[in-house]
Amino acid sequence: MSATDSDGAVPQVILGSASPARLTVLRNAGLAPRVVVSDVDEDALFERLVTARPDEIVVRLAQAKADAIIAELAAEEPAPDAQAIVLTCDSMLLFDGALTGKPHLPDVAVAQWRRMRGHSGELITGHCVSLMRGPDVVGSAHRAHSTVIHFDDVDDASIDAYVATGEPLEVAGAFTLDGLGGWFIRGIEGDPSSVLGISLPTVAALLRELDVDVTTLWRD
Repeated sequence: MSATDSDGAVPQVILGSASPARLTVLRNAGLAPRVVVSDVDEDALFERLVTARPDEIVVRLAQAKADAIIAELAAEEPAPDAQAIVLTCDSMLLFDGALTGKPHLPDVAVAQWRRMRGHSGELITGHCVSLMRGPDVVGSAHRAHSTVIHFDDVDDASIDAYVATGEPLEVAGAFTLDGLGGWFIRGIEGDPSSVLGISLPTVAALLRELDVDVTTLWRD
């Protein structure tokens, strides 16, 4: 089914994330999203959700971001009258039975890497896709996707050097696959795009739930 409006216009895709990796994944996959970043306090919300299942936590975080962005879009002047698709995500690493997000601080990132090295973790990403017509939400779908990450047995000096770059401080699980952290990932089991923060097959499935064919969103 086509995602176009009655006048033939293709819906605007809005990425609710400041993540350069997510934006790059979507651009490389044919989309040209507008970026709108929510003001949701992820750490505070996580503390309130900490007793829920890991997959529920990341989905609810993604939904909270969607709610904030949708409210912001609906309040724009003039009010939007076109169709839009809002994509939001949240990723956390499940390691040794506990969820971890962004370490923020170097000593936290170092300690995390010393625990993870030589072991495996599960990166869980919650996805929320919302379809808007004008200021109204006419459909929403959500799902979590998990990918297993196998970490190399990295020595202390390499961990210190990696953390000193600052790269792992503001990414879920203190690692990247598409940056310097890729040197220290032994392998993955699952969808590679999910490790970058947004699973393309999952988003495509959620769009289908809303009767949107992702191919109609591709840009030249």
